[in-house]
Amino acid sequence: MGEIQVGTASWTDKTLLDSGWYPQTADNPEKRLAYYAKQFPVVEVDATYYGPPAEQTTRLWAERTPEHFTFNIKAFSMLTGHPTKVSAIYKDLRPDTDKKNVYPGDLPPQAYEEIWTRFLSALDPLVEAGKLGALLFQFPPWWGIRRSNKDYLLEVAARCRPLRPVFEFRNASWFDGDNAGETLDFLRKHNLPLVCVDMPQGHKSSVPPITAATADDLAVVRFHGHSDKWTSKDIHEKFGYNYSKKELREWAPKLRALADETRTTQVFMNNCYTDYAQRNATTLIELLGD
Repeated sequence: MGEIQVGTASWTDKTLLDSGWYPQTADNPEKRLAYYAKQFPVVEVDATYYGPPAEQTTRLWAERTPEHFTFNIKAFSMLTGHPTKVSAIYKDLRPDTDKKNVYPGDLPPQAYEEIWTRFLSALDPLVEAGKLGALLFQFPPWWGIRRSNKDYLLEVAARCRPLRPVFEFRNASWFDGDNAGETLDFLRKHNLPLVCVDMPQGHKSSVPPITAATADDLAVVRFHGHSDKWTSKDIHEKFGYNYSKKELREWAPKLRALADETRTTQVFMNNCYTDYAQRNATTLIELLGD
């Protein structure tokens, strides 16, 4: 069986800081990251979706964590086709527009290319420290199955090489009927890791909880919870779900089976409200150890 790494999708959420999960001695960002890294071997950085990281920041992350700690980085929204705040773009690359949000097509091609270059370059300190895991490309709910989107997956893989992108879909068409087999076959053919998800069902963005390893080196599973307020614009209402031990116990054999198919399986609790994610991750580690 391959290695299973369990962590959470945040270590800086305000509701987590207010929850009491961190000891009082962890009273600054450096100490909090160090404490987190003693509890879990991996973390997913969500902030990089909202704004690209600075190289100085990633260097500090590398310096403040133990040797074998791993950071997964969520791709900047501009690189996944989401609406992106103009203010989040590098100052010298911002388009001259009255719009608050823009898409890749709103930028000159050279500016778009430069965003790719700077985003990936900022991760160099993590690469040099051997602490960069995967790059999470989570696509928007309207990004359905079609040839041009499959081609973009291959483009992303080529742009990131030798770094490892993983792909999360938020559109059910990728797994509707025969499309499920088509999607998995395509990913396997090109050795591209699918991000498996546990999330609320019955919405336009819902993807079924398929557990499949589509690459020989890596599988990723993200737990989004089952909030009945999934469509809320309040992020804490959307992800504020505390998994029961029974729910997590049912997942343990599925994760072990996934780990039989690939070298490393990463599991992230993304139910980031108060300390739900941290407590659920700890419980899952215990269950996997039983």
